[in-house]
Amino acid sequence: MEPRKFGYVRVSAKDQNENRQIASMKDIGIGDRDIFIDKQSGKNFERESYQLMKRMIRKGDTLYIHSLDRFGRNKEYILNEWKELTKEIGVDIVVLDMPLLDTTKHKDSIGTFISDLILQVLSWIAEDERERIRKRQREGIDSAIANGVKFGRPSIEITEEFIQSYEKWQSGEITAVKAIEEADMRKTSFYKMVKEYEALVRI
Repeated sequence: MEPRKFGYVRVSAKDQNENRQIASMKDIGIGDRDIFIDKQSGKNFERESYQLMKRMIRKGDTLYIHSLDRFGRNKEYILNEWKELTKEIGVDIVVLDMPLLDTTKHKDSIGTFISDLILQVLSWIAEDERERIRKRQREGIDSAIANGVKFGRPSIEITEEFIQSYEKWQSGEITAVKAIEEADMRKTSFYKMVKEYEALVRI
C-alpha cells in the first residue's frame, strides 16, 4: 500500500472555526476523507476523531498538524503520543507552522536530536502558558472568595474541594465522574458550579 497523508485538526470549542486548519491541509493535497476533526479540549488524547485516525494510520504514513497546540496541551501527553506515533508505529509527523518539527526531513541522529529538543521546549512553553492561566484563574477565585463572593443559589457555595477537583479534571488527571465524587456534589450541581466558576474566571 502507498503511504497516506493524514491531517489532524482540533479546535477547543464548538463555536470555534476550523476552516483555516482544514485549508492548510488541503493546500498540501490531503483529501477530505483523510482529515480528522475534533472540537474539544486538548488536555488529553481521548478524542473521538483522533483515536479513529490513530487506528487507521500505519507505518510509513505521515500525520500533518497545523500547530503543536492543536495536537495537545499537556507536555507529558504530547511527548508520549509523539514517541508512540514516530518510534512505535513508525509514522512521520509534520507540524506545518514549525518546519523544524518535520520528521520526514530529519532522519539522521543530529536531526532527530534537534527535533526532539525543539518538541520538548515547545511542549514546555505550551504547558507553562496553560499553568499560568490556571494560576491567574485561581488567584481571581481566591480573591472573590475573600471578598465574600458566593456562587449560584445560597445553598450552593464554592468549596476548596470543588476547586481542587475542577482543576484536576481540567488538567486531565481525573475523569469528570471522579471530580464530582471528590467534590462531594451531585452531577447537576457540579456542572452548574463549573459554569459559574468559568464565567467568573473570564471576567
